[in-house]
Amino acid sequence: MNSNTSDYGNNTIPAGIKSKICRGINGLDIHYLESGNKNDNNPLVVLLHGFPELSYSWRKIILPLSKSGYHVVAPDQRGFGRTTGWDNAYVSDLSSYYQINLVKDILCFISALGYKRAKSVIGHDSGAGVAGWASLIRPDIFESVVMMSAPFAGPPAIPFDTQQEKMPLDTAFDTISEELASLERPRKHYQHYYRTSEANSDIMKSNSGLSDFIRAYYHHKSADWKENTPFPLSAWTADQLAQMPTYYIMDLNDTMPEAVGKHMPTLEEINSCKWLTNEELEVYTSEYGRTGFQGGLNWYRSGGSTGNREKLELFSGMQINIPAMFIAGKQDWGIYQRPGAIDKMENDICTNMSEINLVDGAGHWVQQEQPESVVNLLTKFLGSLP
Repeated sequence: MNSNTSDYGNNTIPAGIKSKICRGINGLDIHYLESGNKNDNNPLVVLLHGFPELSYSWRKIILPLSKSGYHVVAPDQRGFGRTTGWDNAYVSDLSSYYQINLVKDILCFISALGYKRAKSVIGHDSGAGVAGWASLIRPDIFESVVMMSAPFAGPPAIPFDTQQEKMPLDTAFDTISEELASLERPRKHYQHYYRTSEANSDIMKSNSGLSDFIRAYYHHKSADWKENTPFPLSAWTADQLAQMPTYYIMDLNDTMPEAVGKHMPTLEEINSCKWLTNEELEVYTSEYGRTGFQGGLNWYRSGGSTGNREKLELFSGMQINIPAMFIAGKQDWGIYQRPGAIDKMENDICTNMSEINLVDGAGHWVQQEQPESVVNLLTKFLGSLP
């Protein structure tokens, strides 16, 4: 059952984009933005946002894609926005946030819309992870995949040739936390911080207020912050990771609002920011002010959990064989935050990778900072498919 909503977007949503609710989807009532209609001539394209984003983060992409002949939908994923049915507490049972269940959310969603196949699943940031898993697990449903700003490094390996006791799995993150804390300038990984019980409260109760936090966070990770000049890191070691900005490798005692607040844009920079106006910022502030961030933060907690990893081991050794493309901002550290991941995606995981596209003038929020370039890349890729 679908229903329309009309109060979404603070009058910043282009005409031709509808705000809807799709009810009874894997325990959720999914809010989504839509342009185009279901018919034989309009293949389905699904857009998946990341953190701290919303379906709204695709507002500049949805209509141009639709005008190119696609039925385009962008849901608020589990834990975000106006989608309901998820637990926004610091839950102990993270299974609803396991990657397999996030893929199931999208599979059930498109099925409810009346589709057995989607022309493409396109994900940004953590949404790229869901897109990657969806294309690996159900290539019969998703005909192509585009991953943006976050390389997909594939399934975890199953321990091999271990006859006696089981080898420990992926202890590198625990080790790196200790190494970072031991640096001359003590640091910590942002994902480690986002998994703490204090992270949501830190953000919601930050001294500068929620609007300033979101503004600073988006600015700091964008091409507008001129110190974003990323380069590949050689290894997963503390000294290498410490070369990244403090939105990724934070000072040890900082909260995230404190980390990004040090780089709050000036009033002049804010007024000249055309890709995130104050009216658009208010949409994020309003939505997150209502829900908090814990739903999205539970993705980080789930992603680092043993239970999630054990479920994904079922797919060990599998590759993405459908047509794939990767897009990121040239000024985005996200493509290098996990050393070697982008090369592994291109050379090992995706057997049919068309291009790695780095868009100049964009940081982490590539589809918001440089929407025209992203639309051109997407339409060219989608148009090349059978």
